[in-house]
Amino acid sequence: MAYTIDLSGRVALVTGASSGLGTQFAKTLATAGAAVVLAGRRVERLKTLRAEIEAAGGDAHVVRLDVTDPDSIKAAVAHAETETGAIDILVNNSGVSTTQKLTDVTPEDYDYVMDTNTKGAFFVAQEVGKRMLARAKGAAPGTFTGGRIVNIASMAGLKALGQIGVYCMSKAAVIHMTRAMALEWGRYGINVNAICPGYIDTEINHHHWNTEQGQKLINMMPRKRIGAPQDLDVVLTMLCSNESHFVNGAVIQADDGFAI
Repeated sequence: MAYTIDLSGRVALVTGASSGLGTQFAKTLATAGAAVVLAGRRVERLKTLRAEIEAAGGDAHVVRLDVTDPDSIKAAVAHAETETGAIDILVNNSGVSTTQKLTDVTPEDYDYVMDTNTKGAFFVAQEVGKRMLARAKGAAPGTFTGGRIVNIASMAGLKALGQIGVYCMSKAAVIHMTRAMALEWGRYGINVNAICPGYIDTEINHHHWNTEQGQKLINMMPRKRIGAPQDLDVVLTMLCSNESHFVNGAVIQADDGFAI
């Protein structure tokens, strides 16, 4: 007997949806039946993705969002809920990195990474979480109103790596943020979990894997391979589903064993 997860009737907000994993996450949730709100700064790319999702029979909407700007976060979430209704699912995906030794990190480099990966992720989750909490507290007795928040961390938050130390620090903070939110919000039916992807082949890093350094990195992997964005589809869909109600505060490695 086949088993499927149906997200029909759910609204999912995906940050950083204009490229890479965010694009794949949006397509996956739309395929599962959710109405997907595509959020990011590159609006034209979001519009192209919306057209692609709609052509495949899905439901997609676009909002401009800069996660480093608190006013932008509030406006984007309000716009999303005005257009689509209450947000049931948040995929908190926006992220950036720099590559350098820790001794070369400038205050500007530090802020660039932390403002997006940690501070931005926190305030996006906070804004969506406040609305989920308000609905849960105002619900009639016996009525289920909760939510699903999936923070996209990284195996770099579990395993220190050279040249991207500040990125590792930022994602380690996201992992602990996930646990803190799960503890505080779980009693209201809001499940907060994190996915820690390993090295994934996306448009941003695709050229790197054919270089000498990229091949050296691949050879360090447990199974001498890197992942594809589709490799995260199942775990993402599971964490966004009603069936995942008993999974809260989980930090799930999806890295082919690299962080072990």
